[in-house]
Order: sequence, then C-alpha cells, then structure tokens
Amino acid sequence: GLAARLGVQPPLQLRAFAPGDETALLQVFRSAIPQTAARDYTPAQREAWAPADLDPAAFGTRLRHNQPWVALWDGKPVGFADLQADGLIDQFYVAATHAAQGVGQALMDHLLAQAQARTLPTLRANVSLTAEGFFARNGFTVVERCTPVRNGVALRNAAMQRPLAPAAYNPAA
Repeated sequence: GLAARLGVQPPLQLRAFAPGDETALLQVFRSAIPQTAARDYTPAQREAWAPADLDPAAFGTRLRHNQPWVALWDGKPVGFADLQADGLIDQFYVAATHAAQGVGQALMDHLLAQAQARTLPTLRANVSLTAEGFFARNGFTVVERCTPVRNGVALRNAAMQRPLAPAAYNPAA
C-alpha cells in the first residue's frame, strides 16, 4: 500500500496475552511454520511440527500456561513470544505475512527488557534452523545441536542461550 511505499510503518504494539487470543495466535503459528520455515525444513518436517490436525484446545492450554506477549500490527495479532520464570523462551513466532518487518525484533527487545527487570542470569531457547540467525544477532550462542522428534519425524534445531549482564549496582537504590 501507499504507507509501505512511503516507508511509513503501521503502528506495532505489544501487549500481554488475553483470553480470546488463542485462535489468532494459532493462525500466526500455522502461517509461520509452513511458509517461513520452508527454506530449512521439508514438507514432512513442517507438517510434523505444525500438523493440520493440531488440537486447538491443547495449543490454547499451552498459550495460557506460557502467557506470551502478543505483537499487534494495526490491531491484529501478527506474532507472539513468551519468557518463562527460569529464562526459557518456549514459543516465539511471527506470521509469515509480517516476517522481516521488525515484529520479531520488537518481541525480542521486550523479552530482553523483561529478563533484565526480573534479573534473570541467562535466557535460553530451542531454536529452529530458520530462527537461528535472528537469535545469534541478538546475542544467543549455540550450546548444543539437537534433533527432536515430533510426530515421528526428526527435526534439527539448536539449544541456544544468552547470558544477561547483571543490573548495574546502584548504591542509592
């Protein structure tokens, strides 16, 4: 559209997960795997990762447990990412329609700020081959190469982590 040609980006906002987000976030997940991950994973691997018969109720339960932050583009969910109490990033997905448009970076910046506020020593994630470069650009390093099996199909990924600098000592605090 005109805004894109002029280099003006629609407003991107982040907010906490809210009941009722499950369906939209399942659509984000379903678009991210088949399209964005296509260069790194075979059709069989992508189907095992995001099967057509994925149980929406189970997916919703995982979202409610993880309490992700949701990225909204013009008010529509286009990405989500969570940060668990132990520093694990369990789910981090951006809709294929909004890949490479700053959504993932906005989510990562928010997770890093949350981790610092919680004084977490380290962040860790099991990262797809597709997302590995993005995580590396954000200070994560590969700890281990892994081959998890999902629905009977082996998928390669990487266990990555990023140490966080301790908050600066402030004697006045």
